[in-house]
Amino acid sequence: MKEALRVSGVVLTVSEITRAIKGLLEERIGAVQVSGEISNLTRHSSGHLYFTLKDRGAQMSAVMFRGHAMSMFFRPENGMEVICGGSVTVYEPRGNYQIVVSEMLPRGEGALQVAFEALKRRLHDEGLFDAARKRRLPAFPRVIALVTSPTGAAVRDLVSVIRRRNATVRIILVPVQVQGAGAAQDISDAVDRCNAFGGIDVLIVARGGGSIEDLWAFNEERVARAIARSSIPVVSAIGHEVDFTIADFVADLRAATPSVAAEIVVPDAADLAAMVADISTALWKSVNSRMKRNWLRLSALSGSRVLARPLDRLLPLMQSLDTSMTAVQDAAALRLERTASTLEVARHRILAHDPARILRKGYTAVTMDGRPVPSTGMLRPGDRVRLRFHDGEATASIEDIDE
Repeated sequence: MKEALRVSGVVLTVSEITRAIKGLLEERIGAVQVSGEISNLTRHSSGHLYFTLKDRGAQMSAVMFRGHAMSMFFRPENGMEVICGGSVTVYEPRGNYQIVVSEMLPRGEGALQVAFEALKRRLHDEGLFDAARKRRLPAFPRVIALVTSPTGAAVRDLVSVIRRRNATVRIILVPVQVQGAGAAQDISDAVDRCNAFGGIDVLIVARGGGSIEDLWAFNEERVARAIARSSIPVVSAIGHEVDFTIADFVADLRAATPSVAAEIVVPDAADLAAMVADISTALWKSVNSRMKRNWLRLSALSGSRVLARPLDRLLPLMQSLDTSMTAVQDAAALRLERTASTLEVARHRILAHDPARILRKGYTAVTMDGRPVPSTGMLRPGDRVRLRFHDGEATASIEDIDE
């Protein structure tokens, strides 16, 4: 390298060499999974984790930023064996190569099982597994999205069974990575994209069988959260019949295998045709039987006297109606007559007490200051009063009072 640089006459800065090495690492290595033991763990106040991954032969620096660190379901400690997924790069200010960790799992089946149970218990307590929040699958889905690997056996089984049961169903393949670094993020993003896309009736999240490590992406909290917030019903079909993942508990329905998921979601067209034929036959028999019963009843009624001479039933009813109307009219006339008589008596009583008639008989009404004077006790000599006659009024002055 020294000879090449000296001959060419090119002089590079430290930054240029560092950036070149960084580019080579990121291009040639990229996303990896690394197993090792945690040491020198530092939890920064920012929430980032800085640590060293080591084995018997070497060690490397590692950093896990706050966003990824907060999503972990366990607490990493020094001396813990882990599997980290991330990207190898160079921290340019120090010239150190390191891995930027996006996912971390405790290493070993026992540790994974402990982590599985802890996350399962926490999500259960939040209510993500409750039957009340699970939605029913549509009876006749038209569009089904398959969130799975595009190259695995699961997608072949799903497509084969769906096509065999109902070739009119539209299938949308959403290819994702189903294991390894970045798989959980890939799956959760795919579920969110399907919901944003719209027009999808059912989501099937699937993959073939494997070890607990192989299936671990479906035990990640981000996948569980994506399934829980999906507005589209989700069917999980992960692994074999004995395999259970966190995604199975959150999904609206769990299928033992991908093939079983396709059979559950898509009704068989031949079975539907047979069912429609059976219903049509039963409906025709029911209609035919009812028509026969009604025809027999009509035949029986056609010979009855009611249909032969319908006026025999109507004439007595009409006569009864006339009688009732006459009685109502008579009662109304009597009521009016009595009411008129009562009004006449009341009129005579009112007229008998008419003040004008009394005044015409020679009586006078006396008022003072606009108020009636019914007694001499209200008067004093010198008071001026108003005298009302039947044909006018006059003013007078009280000169003497004789009680």
